[in-house]
Amino acid sequence: MIKNRTRLEQFEREQIMKTKPDLFSNLKIVEALLQEARNLGVFSPKDPLEGIDVDIRVANAFNVRTPVDEDF
Repeated sequence: MIKNRTRLEQFEREQIMKTKPDLFSNLKIVEALLQEARNLGVFSPKDPLEGIDVDIRVANAFNVRTPVDEDF
């Protein structure tokens, strides 16, 4: 049972700072997660372009350019 949560969080932050990032280990984790998603049928739909129209509409909404205010 954890009695001092702040001390535990401090310890975890210190461990993260001490650990050097390992690219190959991280890539293995990402590939394993991708394979798990595929096995569950959550990722990679049968039609890769399915839903692209929604993505395009959202991208257009975010990329709206407004004229620059001259007083600014």
